[in-house]
Amino acid sequence: MLFNFRLDRRTHLLSAILLVAQSLSSVLNCQTASTPTQQARLNSPSGAVEHDPALRHLPALHVGVDLVLVPVTVVDDMNRPVMGLDRQHFSVYEDNDPQQITLFTEEDSPISVGLLLDVSRSMTNKFVTERAAVESFFNNANPKDDYFVVTFADHPKLLTNASQSIEEIQEKLAANIPEGQTALLDAVYLAMSKMRSAQHDRRVMLIISDGGDNHSRYGMKEIKSLVAESNVQVYSIGIFDSLVFRSFEEFMGKRWLGEITDVTGGRTVAAGELGKLPGIAASLSREMRNQYVIGYRPSTPPSDSKWRKIRVRVTPPSGNGKVHAYYKKGYMAAGK
Repeated sequence: MLFNFRLDRRTHLLSAILLVAQSLSSVLNCQTASTPTQQARLNSPSGAVEHDPALRHLPALHVGVDLVLVPVTVVDDMNRPVMGLDRQHFSVYEDNDPQQITLFTEEDSPISVGLLLDVSRSMTNKFVTERAAVESFFNNANPKDDYFVVTFADHPKLLTNASQSIEEIQEKLAANIPEGQTALLDAVYLAMSKMRSAQHDRRVMLIISDGGDNHSRYGMKEIKSLVAESNVQVYSIGIFDSLVFRSFEEFMGKRWLGEITDVTGGRTVAAGELGKLPGIAASLSREMRNQYVIGYRPSTPPSDSKWRKIRVRVTPPSGNGKVHAYYKKGYMAAGK
């Protein structure tokens, strides 16, 4: 009996290891290609994106670059914004070649903002706090900002644009009932297409979600390439309020959100407690504006369809201590 008991334990352990290995294999495949489920939706007329006319007719999005804009956040060792620096304190390099800075600003100029809000079933117990975070975000915004809101569950939906007031946005958002699965990546694609008609040169997106995508047509590799090639800075607030995840997608949510934001020079902030969500939204809203924006025209014409690496060096005045800079690490040059 003791032998059988130990054998059963080894059998269960082996099964668990195999299950984890299969799950990890699925994640690795997601980074390089569409999963079988995503591929089935790509080939099916009832796929997630085909239901949304705004996505169905979109061509592949390629971004041509003339003036390269690089938002730079500078913080000290205590993670506090460092403002008051001048143009001479910054150096910018493209593929290790020094560039001439032709635009430099740190004022609170209007920006174009896209809010992406998760309204799927997994957000049921987080929805009220999510709405409070939206209010807090707008309370710290610039009244001249150009903005739009995309909600997403089974499919992404353009909820509203700048023609409506914050109160109208909240009313429309309150009418949503969290249900369905999560098409986060499709929502990012829709928002990126909307950004093409943005009013301002500075363009930012904020995603509020648990990050557990399980219903998108587009894969992670496609979306990462899309945001990396754009001039849109992406932030996210990941709502991870439990140590016990209900699905493997939710378990990987933080990693997936981080991969989307980090490539743009933004960042993902984890909200482990729901009560902290409005405060985080307010802080990020201010951070988007407490930035330096460096602009330069590449010394080598960007017509070779290659990835151009960007490096920014900050040399503060003596006595200011050590600083850290966060910025977009590159862009895709436009082809001929």
